Amino acid sequence: MPPDDSLPDKKHPYRRPRDAATLLIVRQSRKGAEVLLGERSSSHVFFPNHYVFPGGGVDRADGFARAATPLRDHVAASLEQAASPHRARAIAMAAIRETFEETGLIIGQPAPALLKGAPRNEWSAFYDTGVAPALDGLAFVLRAVTPPGRPRRFDARFLAIDAERVTGDMTDGTGELMKIHWFTLEEAAKLKIRSVTIRAIHEVESRLARGRLDDPDHPIPWFKTVHGGRVEGAY
Repeated sequence: MPPDDSLPDKKHPYRRPRDAATLLIVRQSRKGAEVLLGERSSSHVFFPNHYVFPGGGVDRADGFARAATPLRDHVAASLEQAASPHRARAIAMAAIRETFEETGLIIGQPAPALLKGAPRNEWSAFYDTGVAPALDGLAFVLRAVTPPGRPRRFDARFLAIDAERVTGDMTDGTGELMKIHWFTLEEAAKLKIRSVTIRAIHEVESRLARGRLDDPDHPIPWFKTVHGGRVEGAY
């Protein structure tokens, strides 16, 4: 088990957490449930050489990009426990955009009317594939806030989706995320991996054990550091 990286540190000055989104793509194989992970480059400031899920910070364009389908009501309601409706949607959009940028994989549907006249911004390469992002396959499984004292701080929402909703040809990374592979949940836990990543894997395991990845009745854990101590709860 890796050390608990949710505890505070004093190596860096205080930084306000930035909204971020991470996506667990889950598929079933002959070996069992698998998740997609890639290794961060050695030059990455935030946990270099660690295996992580695709993801990154929320950009302004994510709040205004056009989507083919909306979030399901219960997913939107859970995200809105700690974000405005506009911001909640932007977080989900960021998960899809970052996954495309880092892996080449597409979560979207054809929507010619939406793509006509779409602005040229961070979403241009995605729209050039001929589809618009589809949010209706996303599940919200975990929220974690990086503790103070880290070189980067994120208010990260971990989303999940069944691989059957994903298309495109997987690349080998963009320079930030490399060695992208499928791992069983057991294999993933043995990689050089953060404790919060293992926590997200356990959440997926728990959901699959109940029969479905997107379970409206399943609690969504969250945790953050307040006054030097860890605080946890669930939505």
